[in-house]
Amino acid sequence: MAMMSTIQSNPVFKSQYEKLVAAGKPKKVSLIACVRKMIVIVNSMARNGAMWEAPKV
Repeated sequence: MAMMSTIQSNPVFKSQYEKLVAAGKPKKVSLIACVRKMIVIVNSMARNGAMWEAPKV
C-alpha cells in the first residue's frame, strides 16, 4: 500500500513503474519490482546513515 501512494507522489518510482508497465509487465509485478527497489534504497540509506536524495536525471 505504501508503494501505491509513493508511485503517485515520487517521480523516481513513478517513472520506474510506468516504464515497466509500458514494457508489458503486469501491474502487480511492476508494483512489486518498485517495492523491491525501495527496500534496496532504504537499506543502503540505513547502512550509510544517508538521507533521501532524488537522483539527478
